[in-house]
Amino acid sequence: MPHLRISEAAVLTGVSDDTVRRWVDAEGLVTAVDSAGRTLIDGEDVARLARERARVATDASGVARSARNQFVGIVTAVTSDAVMSQVELQCGPHRVVSLMSTEAVRELGLVPGSVATAVVKATTVIVERAERS
Repeated sequence: MPHLRISEAAVLTGVSDDTVRRWVDAEGLVTAVDSAGRTLIDGEDVARLARERARVATDASGVARSARNQFVGIVTAVTSDAVMSQVELQCGPHRVVSLMSTEAVRELGLVPGSVATAVVKATTVIVERAERS
């Protein structure tokens, strides 16, 4: 079972160290202390808290989709040439970049400040994990 330091849990959940400490107290989470004297929290508890407290903007379009990965955000940049464009969205803490035709960018009216939804349906999603010592 993985354990995380308070500072790691804070970074992964997008909150301050103090907020994680308050969660430990309020939720009655079991903690441990490592050999360096740092407080550790069970990784499963951090995952549960992250899932419960996630603030995800919802897509209000009412469109039904088979894709489960939808990220509502704001367009932060559009770089176009005659044929292709790169569109960047900030979706909460995540930066999502899409390449599409410049024609599609014009038709969708994508300009910095526009609210848009990135819909991802991929047959390959790569997950990496650093080896912990």
